Amino acid sequence: MGKTVSVHLTHHHGLGNEFLIGFVDRVPGNGADLARHLCDRATGIGADGLVFGTTDSTGRPLFTLFNSDGSRAEVSGNGLRCFGQALARRDDVTDLDVVVDTAAGLRHIVVDGGPADVEVWATVEMGVVDSGPSFEGLDLGLVGVEVLDVESSDLGNPHLVLRVDDPDAVDLSVVGPTIEAYFAPVGCNVHLIAVEDRATVRLRPWERGAGLTEACGSGACAAAHIAHGWGLVDGLVDVVMPGGVATVAVGKPLRLTGPTTWLADHEVAVGG
Repeated sequence: MGKTVSVHLTHHHGLGNEFLIGFVDRVPGNGADLARHLCDRATGIGADGLVFGTTDSTGRPLFTLFNSDGSRAEVSGNGLRCFGQALARRDDVTDLDVVVDTAAGLRHIVVDGGPADVEVWATVEMGVVDSGPSFEGLDLGLVGVEVLDVESSDLGNPHLVLRVDDPDAVDLSVVGPTIEAYFAPVGCNVHLIAVEDRATVRLRPWERGAGLTEACGSGACAAAHIAHGWGLVDGLVDVVMPGGVATVAVGKPLRLTGPTTWLADHEVAVGG
């Protein structure tokens, strides 16, 4: 894209986790700068990430995500669910069923609803969980409350899950970036959870590259998988986050389900 062109963006949120999504021939070279500008809530449109939809070598939709700070993210559960709604709106499809390519591999998305619906339900298969980054030597005392359990996982992106009595008792705006810095230069998503019962987990997310968010889909999957591994929950888990509730079916692959909402359309200048 050697010249500046106007690109149509759709604005969506999955449980308050907001994404701007545009379909282009190729990812613009200034994508990081565009993400920082467009996602800024004071001077831009405001979102947690900017997604470009292109096409891979097999003809599949290809999902590329820039976090609000301009960094690249391999995958996003809520971002993919929003991407599914954006695809359905673009292609005028009801009850979309599609396989999407990402930097973390193929992901299957099913959208229950039509292109004219403001809110739809979307499910994404989030793949098989792998071992996460080592947290050996991490000072858990910095959390400020007792950490009952801790584990990491990888869903194509890294997560650290810390179980505490009350996630709201922790100043995550301080603890989140401090823990994330421990995993530099790659970083890590940080999640505080409390297990309410065998079907319910409460979660507060700190997202790598975006900070405090209303919800994190891949984080919800990581939390449900890890809590299941600890023997604290069953195979179907409601994950309650500040922005609402997502349901995770633990398995191979994990499945994430929840509402996805279209907010607005925008025309922006893109070059590079």
